[in-house]
Amino acid sequence: MTNRPARLVVLISGGGSIMSALQEACIDAGFGARIAAVVADRADAGGLQIAAAAGLPTATVSPRDFESRELWDTALARTVAAFEPDLVVCAGFMRLIGAPLLEAQAGRIVNTHPALLPAFPGAHAVRDAMAAGVKVTGCTVMLVDAGVDTGPILAQQAVDVRENDTEDSLHERIKAVERELVVSTVGTMVRSGWTVEGRVTRLGTTAEGTGV
Repeated sequence: MTNRPARLVVLISGGGSIMSALQEACIDAGFGARIAAVVADRADAGGLQIAAAAGLPTATVSPRDFESRELWDTALARTVAAFEPDLVVCAGFMRLIGAPLLEAQAGRIVNTHPALLPAFPGAHAVRDAMAAGVKVTGCTVMLVDAGVDTGPILAQQAVDVRENDTEDSLHERIKAVERELVVSTVGTMVRSGWTVEGRVTRLGTTAEGTGV
């Protein structure tokens, strides 16, 4: 661990509610991190305006500006690297992370998912959970790997499914829990480190080659 605040690069696609929660947490010096930059895949992502208003550096790397997925992957990795992150946080980032970024920031990319993985991976987790009739779902914070929602799990929190829930009402409750879980998990990681052994992660433990 270092004495300086950890540098976070936050990736967004939309309104940036998780990014805003992280920025609010970073105001407290004891949190142990600051947002070095907010990077979006869409120029119209609402979170960019929020970030700019907070005085945060921003960048847009839109797939539309590149002739191939491979070129975009490379540009995204270079843009993120330019801000020298200790952690990359996918905060509502709706793109799969390609090999260039995965390799450059291996083991240091955090994502969140609105289900208790490994149950209900993919883009329709809340809908799938309701269709399955589960009584409890929740959210997961994990490290990103090359699969779809398959990375090592860092933290999870349960959310009850109510009898009168719609997909939207359940998702809103999950998102509220999700924001808090991302903030608390990232805070623990930057202050106390983390280890990964196979599929098992441990927060609050530092080891050579892990943490910041």
